[in-house]
Amino acid sequence: MADKMLKFVKIGQQNPPKRKVDLRKEDFNEIYDEFISNKAKEQSSRCSQCGVPFCQVHCPLSNNIPDWLKLTAEGRLEEAYQLSQSTNNMPEVCGRICPQDRLCEGNCVIEQSGHGTVTIGSVEKFITENAWANGWVKPINVKTELQQTVGIIGAGPAGLACGEQLRKSGYQVTIYDRYDRAGGLLIYGIPNFKLEKFVVERRTELLKKSGINFFQNFEVGKDATLNQLREKHDAILIATGVYKPREINIPGSDLNNIFPAMEFLTASNKKGLGDKVEKFDDGTLNAEGKNIVVIGGGDTAMDCVRTAVRQNAKSVKCLYRRDKENMPGSSREVANAEEEGVEFVWLSSPKEFYGSNKVEKISVNKIKLGEPDDTGRRKPEIQNDGGFNLEVDMVIKSLGFDPEDLPKLFDNNDLQVSKWGTIKTNFETLETNVPGVFAAGDIVRGASLVVWAIKDGRDAAESIIKHLKQKEISKIKVA
Repeated sequence: MADKMLKFVKIGQQNPPKRKVDLRKEDFNEIYDEFISNKAKEQSSRCSQCGVPFCQVHCPLSNNIPDWLKLTAEGRLEEAYQLSQSTNNMPEVCGRICPQDRLCEGNCVIEQSGHGTVTIGSVEKFITENAWANGWVKPINVKTELQQTVGIIGAGPAGLACGEQLRKSGYQVTIYDRYDRAGGLLIYGIPNFKLEKFVVERRTELLKKSGINFFQNFEVGKDATLNQLREKHDAILIATGVYKPREINIPGSDLNNIFPAMEFLTASNKKGLGDKVEKFDDGTLNAEGKNIVVIGGGDTAMDCVRTAVRQNAKSVKCLYRRDKENMPGSSREVANAEEEGVEFVWLSSPKEFYGSNKVEKISVNKIKLGEPDDTGRRKPEIQNDGGFNLEVDMVIKSLGFDPEDLPKLFDNNDLQVSKWGTIKTNFETLETNVPGVFAAGDIVRGASLVVWAIKDGRDAAESIIKHLKQKEISKIKVA
């Protein structure tokens, strides 16, 4: 180890180079170039192999990061990949979109000591892309086919991760999804410059080759009720995610050209996939030549402002009610947006929208930060003076997401939900109050990170397997 590792005192931190700003603003390609092999090995060798790996501790999936960094430094890339994918169903996705600055890299020991973090996310992406290029990523080879079936509602990261784990154990898996492509937010919510769509399509195609069945354009409650799916399958997982946008209840909210973030991003992503999108084609959801204002400060807001830049908006502003230090989104994404010309209007919130038919102007309140709230973040308080107006052609609301009314949508009023509308589950098993029906991901925990959805999907698979085994035992006893 002494020969290959512990080189953080001699070798500085280095990320893969970013494409030049002027070039990357002209397209939707990912902004980071790939690591070359020597650089990936070199950066992996900076790992201190510390006794308590805080990078692993702060990873929701508990990825064995120090070990696959060591294997990468030694040039043992296939072994590094096998170790990486053993705890993560989508390492190529997490390497690209995880907020490593808040998770593994932000808690790296050598980062805390002032040497600069190991660039974990970039190495993870490097390992996995090498695996795909060399044919190391293969469809699941099921040794024993089982007859029990599981229906999964939702083809996002939680549903896909659960489906893969169940299929590895030999179960028959069918995934139902309301959209025309699998992937959920990975396909329609996250822009290409963060996650190119071939990455997601490649993964879902692998799952199809592994024997998982996909039913697209399938709406539970319309094409089949929850109870009808229960009759068809031995267990059900609900992994729909949360898509209902939070609203801004201020005067003028009913004006035209005020859109939820997902409507704007979905239109852009569908165009990138080659689809015909009427509202984009007629200019309604196209930011080109317009003054754009995005309201919100999370990662979805950053996706919106950076998408608007690439659509050649006249100007792009982001209103956020707190300051930069208290922004919930990834600091890297904020920095990327600033580099690309986005103007951040800190400590501000909309007061009223004006316009004769469509929005033309926003009246904005200035904000000051007061005492901390229950979460420890300082409360935003409106200042009585100092407000101002902004000219605008399109407003994009990015204030977060709430669950849809699933008991009503699924035609099952027995399904219990929390006061926030999320599905209630047993904390340990993830089973709902409806026997044999489990739930995982954002529909349980609320809007969160992809890596947490993968973790929840894997946990749900473990519980479903235990449930199905117990079901088989019960059948044998009755017989």
